[in-house]
Amino acid sequence: MTTLTRPHASTSTWHRFRDVGWRHAFALFVCLYAIFPIVVIVSTAFRDTGTLVGSNRLFESISLNNLNDLNETMFWTWVRNTLVIAVVTAIGTVLLGAAAAYAFSRFRFRGRRGLLMGLLIIQMFPQILAFVALFLLLTALGEVVPALGLDSHVGLIMVYLGGALGVNTFLMYGFFNTVPREIDEAARVDGASHAQIFWRLILRLTAPILVVVGLLSVIGTVSDFILPKVILQSQNKWTLAVGLFQFVSESNNANWGIFAIGSVIAATPVVILFLFLQRYIVSGLTAGAVKG
Repeated sequence: MTTLTRPHASTSTWHRFRDVGWRHAFALFVCLYAIFPIVVIVSTAFRDTGTLVGSNRLFESISLNNLNDLNETMFWTWVRNTLVIAVVTAIGTVLLGAAAAYAFSRFRFRGRRGLLMGLLIIQMFPQILAFVALFLLLTALGEVVPALGLDSHVGLIMVYLGGALGVNTFLMYGFFNTVPREIDEAARVDGASHAQIFWRLILRLTAPILVVVGLLSVIGTVSDFILPKVILQSQNKWTLAVGLFQFVSESNNANWGIFAIGSVIAATPVVILFLFLQRYIVSGLTAGAVKG
């Protein structure tokens, strides 16, 4: 008569770790690796010294002095400028990208494939190559229409809208192709025009990708530094990225405390918005990738 022997506990534990446990350990390491810089910057934001060195203890002292010093600057003016630019750019990017994607997805016209290929080729070149041309263009344009020239929020928004049109058109184009054409045909049978189909049907059915494009536009606008630095020259017209950089631009007079708390305040709404719209982001990107 044979007896069944139970596996050794250590062997069973090793098998579980080999199959599943290492994944949890790796995920924990990645989370800690990603969270550590955030903890450091938050600790610096509430530290009195205003430096990143000195004491290595996190949250050794808690103070609001950096916030009080930040309120004495033009920080909230930069916040207002950034919000206006980000919101207007996001709305314009969504509308322009959706209109272009709808045209490429639903209409068949001469040169359609060439235009799509042209948009794709343009995205291959880094944006930094156009900075000199944009500076000269806005300088010349400002002599004719000052509202569209240098040191103008409108000029910066126009640059953002033009630069983001190509990649957003491709992103929306893949999602628009997932919407059945039978919906358009049924609406046209009922007497709807292309404008009515676009505004009342397509935009509602493609809401996830619109949210994705709008959110990516807001994040990109808020975090962009080079373009606002080149175009905006007056301090009262700076964006957050340009304004916060001035606190640490001088190595001998850098105040990392003010910079840190300003960064925390600037990043908090974006993080909340990202978490709130997370399900739309996942569905928008995956649906567009499957049939794009």
